[in-house]
Amino acid sequence: MRINWNFLKLMALLMVVVGLYAFSNQRNQHKRVDGIAIEFVGDQNLYITQSTVNKLLIQKFGSLKNVPKEKLVLNTMEKAIEANKMVKSAQVYLTVNGKLASKIVQRKPIGRIEGDSKFYLDDEGKRMPLSMSYSARVPIITGKVTGESLEDVYEILNYINQDEFLRKNVIGIHIADLKHYQLRFRTNQFVVNLGAVDHLEEKFKNFKAFYAKANKDKTLNKYDMVSLEFNNQVVCSKI
Repeated sequence: MRINWNFLKLMALLMVVVGLYAFSNQRNQHKRVDGIAIEFVGDQNLYITQSTVNKLLIQKFGSLKNVPKEKLVLNTMEKAIEANKMVKSAQVYLTVNGKLASKIVQRKPIGRIEGDSKFYLDDEGKRMPLSMSYSARVPIITGKVTGESLEDVYEILNYINQDEFLRKNVIGIHIADLKHYQLRFRTNQFVVNLGAVDHLEEKFKNFKAFYAKANKDKTLNKYDMVSLEFNNQVVCSKI
C-alpha cells in the first residue's frame, strides 16, 4: 500500500496548529488582570476623572488586580461606567499585556443653566450635572427655565455652535418668557432680543449684517438693545 506522505504532513500540521491554538486559548483564559488603563476619547476636558472611574469599578466589582480573565463580564462593566451621568459611552476590553482597558466618551455640554437648580444642557438636549473637576466655557442660561423653554434654548444653542462668529461671541441666553429669548455678547453691552426660535437663519443673517456695519462705523457701543423680533429687519435703541 502506497503511503500518502503529503496527506500525513497536512494532518500533522493541522494537529500542531490545533494544539497551539488550544494551548494559547487555555493560557489566555487563565490570564489575570495586570492593572487598569483608562482613556478618554475626544474632548480632553475631563468632567469625570480616571480616579473616579477606577473608584466606580472597585465599588461595583471589588479589586480587579490579579482577577482571572474568565471572571470578567465586560458588558456589565461598560454599563456600570455608562451609568455615570458624565459618560456618553464606554468600551471595556482586555489588552494583550493583560490590562483592563476602557475607552470613554464623555457627554458634551453646550449650555449652563443657572437657576433654582444648576446643570448643563448637553449636545443631545439632555440635562447633565455640573462637574467638580472642570467648568465648561459655554453660554450661561438664565430666566424662566422650563422643559419647553429648554427645548427652544437647545435649538438656539445648536444654531450658535454651527456658526463661528456666534460661537465665539454669544456668552448668554436669557429666557424672558416662553418664545421671548435674549442674547448677551462677549464684548458688547447691548442685549439682543431674539424673540421666538422661528426664522433663526434669517434673524442672525440680518444681525451679522448690522453688526458688521456698526462695527465699521464704530457705533456698536451706542446701542443698549438690538431687536430681531420683527420680520426681516433689525430695530435698535440707543443709550
